[in-house]
Amino acid sequence: MQTASLVEVGATNRSTTDTIEATFTAMQQAQLARRGSFTLEARIAQLDQLRDSIKRHEPKIIAACAADFRKPAPEVKLTEVLPVLQEIRHTKKHLRKWMRPKRVAASVGVLGTKSYVRPEPKGVCLIIAPWNYPLNLALGPLVSALAAGNGAIIKPSEMTPHTSKVIADIVAETFSPDLVSVVEGDAAVAQKLLTLPFDHIFFTGSPAVGKLVMEAAARNLSSVTLELGGKSPTIVGPDANIKKAARYIVWGKFANNGQTCIAPDHVFVHRSIADQFNEALKKQIGRTYGKTPEAQKSTADYCRIVNARHFQRVSNIIDDAKSKGAKVFEGGVTDAEENFIAPTLIANVSSDMDISREELFGPILPVIEFDDIDSVINKINDTPKPLALYVFDKNKSFARSIIERTSSGAVGVNLTVVHFLHPDLPFGGVNNSGIGAAHGEYGFRAFSHEKALMEDKHSLIHLLFPPYTRWVRRLIDAAVRILG
Repeated sequence: MQTASLVEVGATNRSTTDTIEATFTAMQQAQLARRGSFTLEARIAQLDQLRDSIKRHEPKIIAACAADFRKPAPEVKLTEVLPVLQEIRHTKKHLRKWMRPKRVAASVGVLGTKSYVRPEPKGVCLIIAPWNYPLNLALGPLVSALAAGNGAIIKPSEMTPHTSKVIADIVAETFSPDLVSVVEGDAAVAQKLLTLPFDHIFFTGSPAVGKLVMEAAARNLSSVTLELGGKSPTIVGPDANIKKAARYIVWGKFANNGQTCIAPDHVFVHRSIADQFNEALKKQIGRTYGKTPEAQKSTADYCRIVNARHFQRVSNIIDDAKSKGAKVFEGGVTDAEENFIAPTLIANVSSDMDISREELFGPILPVIEFDDIDSVINKINDTPKPLALYVFDKNKSFARSIIERTSSGAVGVNLTVVHFLHPDLPFGGVNNSGIGAAHGEYGFRAFSHEKALMEDKHSLIHLLFPPYTRWVRRLIDAAVRILG
């Protein structure tokens, strides 16, 4: 996922700095006062208020996303509103269970004690949200933060200002400012926020900026959840259902104009079915968005690149590939005035092209033919671990072998992207593609400190305390011999 860089930015002005610090201090004090009183019922009440506010503001959310990057209303409902509402519903259903201290059986060495793991709020948390799913990736983590009993500051992306304003309105109308606040601004504001000693930081964005966030968090020893990105590969095997593969890949790739961290970044297709598959991709693009660039530009179902800078970046990737011998066999048409790039399919890519090295984050899909699956697996393992990996094939052993021999945040078999919508699945990456996990209980745990609690009942451990008489020494020796 992409965000504005935190490098080479100016300092925030004094008034902004003062406001940020005052907000943070007030939240710290309020969080201390809430300890022990932010009950299950109180947390559910806050989640109910958030749900009601999102529903009330749905028309404004749709209008804001349209204004920011012409996101279609059905896509806003499916990818922005629904995931957050579903997260709220799922959390409310299971929160009592998640909050309950878990009994831990005593080991032989501590017989006579009772032990528990008790989840408690981490404190005041920071959520830095990206622009590509601006509402979903701001309020989704907030659900987990509130469920765990925390206060939170949300920093939405300045690159989607209309949606950012709606998020600020929702939060201001729903929560007291000492529980949840929104701080708007550019990367300099994010940089200022990262100097503060938050108890947890939840960041969604690019791996490059994720490293800066982790570096900043380390100065205060703040824990982090980093939802990052990378180049998510897709493999279409020789026994794939070609029509189904094309349908899922076109949707997963070109929804949100390719600006999705778990979108298929590139496709490896077995040479025996490559021609059929390529034709299926082209037909599916035509059915979904229109058969010509003109039709694709006029349809309300096709999103836009978020701004001119990102439009130029994606356009440059296409131009670089073409200049080095790649073949555009579908799309490639651009319009800078509208930040429009047609759904684009590219063949004959090579390792020296930007398209092979950069996270694409736009509506361009390289298609690479292969004969030997081992070579594909080696290529995947030679690159940073992806956030997602997709396999299409009717042969279960084919998919199983790929899953076992590669590492990724998630795997989709005969589908793409849909795993994000499952609240009981952890959403997160591995190393370069992320640290930690979100959604459901995994999100609750990310925002919780799991406190160890032990109570003495009738333990005999005191018999091993000093002074170390001969009798005590014998008991210790016996304990080591028996228990070690």
